[in-house]
Amino acid sequence: MATLSLDNLKKSFGKVEVIHGVSMEIEDGEFIVIVGPSGCGKSTLLRMVAGLETVSAGEVRIDGARVNEKEPMDRDIAM
Repeated sequence: MATLSLDNLKKSFGKVEVIHGVSMEIEDGEFIVIVGPSGCGKSTLLRMVAGLETVSAGEVRIDGARVNEKEPMDRDIAM
């Protein structure tokens, strides 16, 4: 397992910012739940972590290594 860190993660579609600077660290063995109403960005956030959606700003780190530019299959994670 690995530590997942999100540092000021942002996502914009054109001029509309849909993810507004999310920061968190999830340690090995931790379990989290992301909840919110439809359209609030839950799936977009997970897609950015998985590498299926580009990150507009901020960093995704797995075990301290920046993975923003890595392809999904090279991130060595599963959800």
